[in-house]
Amino acid sequence: MNVSMARTASQRNPDALPGAVRFLQWIIRLLSAMPESLVAFIARFSIAATFWKSGQTKVEGFAVDIVERSFNFGWPSLAPSTVDLFRDEYRLPLVPPELAAPMAAFAEHLFPVLILLGLATRLSATALLVMTLVIQLFVYPDAYATHGTWAAVLLYLMLRGPGRFSLDHFVAQRFAR
Repeated sequence: MNVSMARTASQRNPDALPGAVRFLQWIIRLLSAMPESLVAFIARFSIAATFWKSGQTKVEGFAVDIVERSFNFGWPSLAPSTVDLFRDEYRLPLVPPELAAPMAAFAEHLFPVLILLGLATRLSATALLVMTLVIQLFVYPDAYATHGTWAAVLLYLMLRGPGRFSLDHFVAQRFAR
């Protein structure tokens, strides 16, 4: 039986397909039924946690880690080692370390919170993608596997948005009326 005959037979009678093919089709249907909003929420949580934890290493006096259940709600200030880190290790071109350090610490706290809430998600994802590109190009060029993963998640959020479980969705629904 040639391929076109097998295809025609299977279109008339799905039971004519081999069991393995039917099983694979069932798996594909099951995976295709996964709510995209769930994927978007997991993407938002994961990328927010990545940048938040990085931002937390740059400040002192304020620490929030939900997973480890550690909370310190003091007034945040730049950790003394942060400017040195930007001067000695990161060495960004065109931006002095005294400016880059507080900017990065601020961005790594603001944009993850916005992404987690699903507020201004596409804009926040764009900002973190730019930060990721800067890190990849100027700081850790050998970490392309990690940065590629971050970029994929951020591009997904930029393209598809935050999903239903977000303030962006709530605002869009509110103003659509």
